[in-house]
Amino acid sequence: MSFDVVISGGRVLDGTGAPPYRADVAVVSGRIAAVGRLDGAQAETVIDATGRFVAPGFVDCHAHGDAAVFDLAVQQAALRQGVTTFVLGQDGLSFAPGSAATVAYASRYFAAVNGPLPGSALSGSAPSEGVPSDGPLTVGELLDGYDRAVALNTAYLLPHGTIRYDVMGPSPDQPSRADLAAMLRHVERGLSQGAVGLSSGLEYLPGRYATAEELAALCAPLGGLPYVTHMRAYGAQAGVGMAEVMDIAERSGAAVHVSHLHGPADVLLPLVEEALGKGVDLTFDTYPYLRGNTILAMVVLPDSVPGAETDRALEMIASDELDAWWPTLEATWPRLTVSHAPGLEWSEGLTMVAAAEQLGVAPAEFCRRLLTETRLEAGVVSARPDEGPEGEESVRRVLRHPSHTGGSDGIYVGGHPHPRGFGAFARFLGRHVRELADWTWEQAVVHLASHPARRFGLLDRGLVRSGFAADVVVFDPAAVSDQATYGAPRTLATGVDDVLVSGVRVLAGGELTGATPGRALRP
Repeated sequence: MSFDVVISGGRVLDGTGAPPYRADVAVVSGRIAAVGRLDGAQAETVIDATGRFVAPGFVDCHAHGDAAVFDLAVQQAALRQGVTTFVLGQDGLSFAPGSAATVAYASRYFAAVNGPLPGSALSGSAPSEGVPSDGPLTVGELLDGYDRAVALNTAYLLPHGTIRYDVMGPSPDQPSRADLAAMLRHVERGLSQGAVGLSSGLEYLPGRYATAEELAALCAPLGGLPYVTHMRAYGAQAGVGMAEVMDIAERSGAAVHVSHLHGPADVLLPLVEEALGKGVDLTFDTYPYLRGNTILAMVVLPDSVPGAETDRALEMIASDELDAWWPTLEATWPRLTVSHAPGLEWSEGLTMVAAAEQLGVAPAEFCRRLLTETRLEAGVVSARPDEGPEGEESVRRVLRHPSHTGGSDGIYVGGHPHPRGFGAFARFLGRHVRELADWTWEQAVVHLASHPARRFGLLDRGLVRSGFAADVVVFDPAAVSDQATYGAPRTLATGVDDVLVSGVRVLAGGELTGATPGRALRP
């Protein structure tokens, strides 16, 4: 029999948790046609995997590639780590569904996280970089724009904050019955168009204003798909966030998935076990680093500043209303490094303290200038208070939990982003499997491929099995490694040289082939 592709001579990690075994993998019409000894099989393309593992493509459960996925450099960065699917629409804020005003708000408020959506993405044509869409935009239109336009698959979560803004604007009020009904219609429509769940961002705006009652009501139509949440609190205060997660799960019956669960393992793991013990269908993702990356305004502004209303927020920053607030941040400034500063690019990669010193001003004054001149669009990499051996041990203990899935929380915006978007999955493999033995190779593939595929309803992905979609990664276990650092965050990973998406070779010898078979995946 003749096949489109045969991957020969490798050891297969099939995603079931079984140990690796010697087998060839054959592909026909985008699907895995056979797994086994296929001596003498004919194929248009033969990939020699001798000495390498063959695994299902990895699913990045938390990626901010909503706009960046159209960037070839981002596609290569993901594929060089074996990632074949981005789950987008994270933290309750993205581009759909919404009116022109809503799309503009989400684009502006989350500019340092998601960046601008190329306008031509809506038609599915090759994007014109840097030309933002002006909306309105439905989930179906956004997914159609991704479909077969990029090398990666994409899946999309309905962003609660975007939906709330579309119905209520920046209001901090609780929704009326009519408001809640309108939000619910958005959720139902988005699910019918192919969304894989509902996300929230409870430290961002306007998601911060939502109650557990509101969120539980919006989870009602999910039907087994997950409620995915950036919780209201993390770290030592994670109990606050997890109590709300359990409340929402108990009210709605929804499956829940906690984004980037970070903090002391002695705090986090008992909370996870408590939720599981109460029958909550709980999973979570983490990334293997001790620093975060987000919008500066969320880190440094008090709740009294209406960050969803840019002009009013800037008035308060320029006034003396916050004079008593800035001194409370003295311990925070050394932990912040500028990642995205449009108009002040010279500061990207510098700590807030170092940038302030260059201007001869105090860090608080530089921060005010950064917020003002970027109109709140600045982004920062932030060090955790527990950075060091204790924090590293917590990362290792948390990722070993069976409810864990891999997520990079990759942000690709700015001149000096966090390295996690360019290295997280390679770091899982190189450091946490090969060097530290936190997982076996077969466990790693469960955490990074099959478990997340099941969680998001992608039931024909995540396994090397006949009949499944041929998202397949070939990697060298001795060489796979992250190379991106805080100092050089865009450095590509090594050890993953050949990748198929939907049966098409998108990475060959570590380089993009130019093929764009990536599908917008619908559950």
